[in-house]
Amino acid sequence: MSSLDPAFLVLAPMVALLAYVAYGLTGFGSTVIAVPLLAQLVPLKFAVPLMLLLDVGFGLWTGWRYRRQAQYREIGILLPFILIGMVVGVTLLVSVPERILLGALGVFVLGYAIYCLSRPRTAGRIARGWAVPLGLAGGTFSAMFGTGGVLYIVYLAGRIHDKSELRASVATLVLLSAAPRLLLFGFTGLLTQNGMLTAWALLLPVGVVGLWLGNRLHHALPGASVLRLVYGVLLLSGVALIVRVAAY
Repeated sequence: MSSLDPAFLVLAPMVALLAYVAYGLTGFGSTVIAVPLLAQLVPLKFAVPLMLLLDVGFGLWTGWRYRRQAQYREIGILLPFILIGMVVGVTLLVSVPERILLGALGVFVLGYAIYCLSRPRTAGRIARGWAVPLGLAGGTFSAMFGTGGVLYIVYLAGRIHDKSELRASVATLVLLSAAPRLLLFGFTGLLTQNGMLTAWALLLPVGVVGLWLGNRLHHALPGASVLRLVYGVLLLSGVALIVRVAAY
């Protein structure tokens, strides 16, 4: 991608604002919201590393700010399986055709949105053994699409029921998993694509505003109603990706 087209310059900041409001509210969700929408504007192999560069900076800030609330024992159980999954995911990202990746992302996002909108509001406790499949799948999807955080939160939400501890733990885990992704993406050349730094500079200040708004919402509004709106956006994004792939 040699330059950023006008549609990206206009629409991508709106996507970043929505994504980082969700991140400030929940401690995750920036990439799972942004990547399906950005994939309508730029190649998936550009959108995923772009969001990683943005998430690293915001993850450092959020993880440091809320580090005392994070549940490191649960994080430590999940992290090794995430790292194994990442190796698989980055291999698929650089070798699988874009059409197949977009279709897989659309199905994943659509399924996740339906799950979140339909699940019971009462949370149960899940066994630690779920760290293995959810960690492996989360690491794979993190490297492929940057969307592994949704699987991390499925596990952590089943182990941690305090909303502030959950947000801190998810944000810390996303930050810790970002470092190996940076190395893998750098090694494969995904971070040095033309236009990457320009896009990062464009979206960074918008993300700061979104993160600030999301933190205010976390304390001022009932999270459930805001999250349902976020999941509704994901539902539409998943459908749009599947329609786009079908029209190839």
